[in-house]
Amino acid sequence: MNICPMCPEDWPGVWEIYRASIDAGNTTFSTHYPTWEEWDAGHHPSCRYVACIEDQVAGFVAVSPTSQKPHYRGVVEVMVYVAEEHRHSGIGTTLLCKLIEDAQKQGIWCLYSSIFSSNVPSIRLHEKCGFRKIGYRERIAKDRFGNWTDTTLMEYRFPDEE
Repeated sequence: MNICPMCPEDWPGVWEIYRASIDAGNTTFSTHYPTWEEWDAGHHPSCRYVACIEDQVAGFVAVSPTSQKPHYRGVVEVMVYVAEEHRHSGIGTTLLCKLIEDAQKQGIWCLYSSIFSSNVPSIRLHEKCGFRKIGYRERIAKDRFGNWTDTTLMEYRFPDEE
């Protein structure tokens, strides 16, 4: 497995993993299949990585701003996805650890995730990497199948700098 910064050439593999997750309906409320330009514009330009196995994208991690207000510039929302055939292989852990390792260098002080409460493997992955549960939102939105869905809120806080 090779971990490297995501580049536009990785988009077809990233898009396929994200598309499959949208279709499954158990990781995101989104039903829109973005173009590279749309996706790129909505995510932090650094702190996006792909895991490749034999030159195929097997997973990715990226962050997006949680607010446009300048005082929240260091708070970002995490997305981490692994292709179904590569789940439970350590790729998610490796990607999330790489993100944690590099995020603080980019001026980020809080990594935030809102995870479908039914997605227990993702919650466990985040806990394994040092995230803590900070709450939940009950029936926050309907999934793509019309079912009300709860989300578990998790965060990773970097130590305050002196």
